[in-house]
Amino acid sequence: MAKVSAVERNKKRVRMAKAKQAKRAELKAIIKDREVSPEDRIQAVIKLAKMPRNSTKVRIMNRCDLTGRPHSVYRKFRLGRVVLRDLASQGQIPGMVKSSW
Repeated sequence: MAKVSAVERNKKRVRMAKAKQAKRAELKAIIKDREVSPEDRIQAVIKLAKMPRNSTKVRIMNRCDLTGRPHSVYRKFRLGRVVLRDLASQGQIPGMVKSSW
């Protein structure tokens, strides 16, 4: 199991990114628009820089939903490799067969 604080920190980043997504997109559209005056574009850059860093999608880490493991997480299942193997062995994942050679 991962530290509870690390999992909660990541959940907070997910919430913040979702809440600030529209504002960030609006500011980025202003920055990229060549029709807007340079002064307004600079103001948009400053506003974007003052936004919380945790409100970017880049800072969100993929974690296992069951254990919170930060590495080797399959995006399709949102599970870590260890949990995925256990569930596949038990036959709880439809269509997945654990092969043993």
